[in-house]
Amino acid sequence: MSGLGHIAFRELLSEFDGYGLLFSEMCSARAVPQENRYVSPVFSWRDQELDRLVCQIFGSDPDTMARAAVRIEQEGFWGIDINFGCSVAAICKKNCGAALLRDPQLAAEIVSAVRRQVSIPLFVKFRTGWKDDPGYAADLARRFEDAGADALTFHPRVAPDRRSRPPKWEVIGIVKDSVSIPVFGNGNIFDENDGLTMLKKTNCDGIAIGRMAIARPWIFSMWTEGFVPGGNIYRDVAVNMTLLLEKYYNPSRAVKRFKKFAIYFAANFRFGHSIYTRICHGETMPEIRNHIETVFQTVPELVERPNMNMFTN
Repeated sequence: MSGLGHIAFRELLSEFDGYGLLFSEMCSARAVPQENRYVSPVFSWRDQELDRLVCQIFGSDPDTMARAAVRIEQEGFWGIDINFGCSVAAICKKNCGAALLRDPQLAAEIVSAVRRQVSIPLFVKFRTGWKDDPGYAADLARRFEDAGADALTFHPRVAPDRRSRPPKWEVIGIVKDSVSIPVFGNGNIFDENDGLTMLKKTNCDGIAIGRMAIARPWIFSMWTEGFVPGGNIYRDVAVNMTLLLEKYYNPSRAVKRFKKFAIYFAANFRFGHSIYTRICHGETMPEIRNHIETVFQTVPELVERPNMNMFTN
């Protein structure tokens, strides 16, 4: 998730643990070969997370993607994830992300080019396509498997939808039945019951969670290790996020990234838009921390499921 799955947030997640793998935010394949991990805002990591960290890349040229994959393997990442799922206009205009689902042959060539150059696990993240055609999604899945993908992460929405309509979980099952490699389902998993329902209904091999992990970074630990969050969990997580962002980024970038995180975090509360405005009414991290302390003098009213309208911002 661009601007969200960065090194600071992953360190926050690691303090709770409970997950299987972590995925980086999208990295440009064109930039990866010459990136400096100590300077890059996206291609950066902690050495202790590499054994469970998958680097996600985007691009439209097979050779460029392959060169990026070589660098990723050399650095010791657990795996590589090719992003064919992002439907943001700025990415699609570059013929990257979900735009490549319009050209299955080129998409498969990219997977094949990466596969030829690396031996670490290779994921492909994709969605239904640009039309509501489950058969097309199944065909894409077979192409990616034939090209050498080790696993697929599938989001059952068409690209134009973004998040305007509910995901069609039944299409995950169709994709799963079309290939022999593992398929991880994604889309609208808000609690443990949602995850179990997806696994049961689709027979997928696992679940991939994005937005809920941002909103509640402790959910993996709750679901897999029995973690019980205390009454100060929201205040503590918000403050810790500011400190970790300061650790890894310059003041301006740290504030911008916190405000992006805060949209998802504030969705936990009944008056989330107001909470977001109050917390983020500041241009420095010390100011933001002061606002957090003020807001959480009394824990704001929570909602069972985060406000989806805030998630779409």
